Amino acid sequence: MGCCTSKAADTKATRMARWRSTGIVALRDSKLKSFPDEVISLERSIRTLDLTHNKLVQIPMEINKLINLQRLILADNLIENLPVNLGLLKSLKVATLDGNRIRALPDELGQLVKLERLSVSSNLLMSLPETIGRLQNLVLLDISNNKLKFFPESIGSCFSLEELQANDNSIEELPASVCNLIQLKSLCLNNNNLNQSTAVHVCVSVSIIITHKMCKE
Repeated sequence: MGCCTSKAADTKATRMARWRSTGIVALRDSKLKSFPDEVISLERSIRTLDLTHNKLVQIPMEINKLINLQRLILADNLIENLPVNLGLLKSLKVATLDGNRIRALPDELGQLVKLERLSVSSNLLMSLPETIGRLQNLVLLDISNNKLKFFPESIGSCFSLEELQANDNSIEELPASVCNLIQLKSLCLNNNNLNQSTAVHVCVSVSIIITHKMCKE
């Protein structure tokens, strides 16, 4: 029994040493039901955290201790809410939260000023926070397969946005501020409820692509 306990302790110590050395925590498909405490204890060491395809229901408030975290990948879990402390992850560049049960994004999302890629497809979102306009380094936003009916006007302040994927929602119109997205190359709006006035500015085919040129026309 003592030998087994020692072996388990050695394995945990070895694993944590590897995480600390590489800065990468990869625990995909690990049947986790709660956030690993040992990950939080590593604090400044972690740059990438991948807990895809587990059974996590919530993210602890203590996640703000991972101040050097750049990539947060929590796809295919059971997460319903995001903690406001998520906004304190000032180094975060990639957040992948697809395939959860998230109903709302916190206003504090706007504090993630270094965020470049945000993916929250296949959730239960009904709206986006106005603070999303503060994400001026955002290049990709994937909000496909949610319950969205509109974009906030502030979306036009995401000046670096190149790709906006919003298929399979209930969107009826686009705000005029979309024309401010001078870097926008692709806006995908399949399976929405776009009205005729919107169609003036978009080309409907297999996907819908809006460019700055089309907006000016």
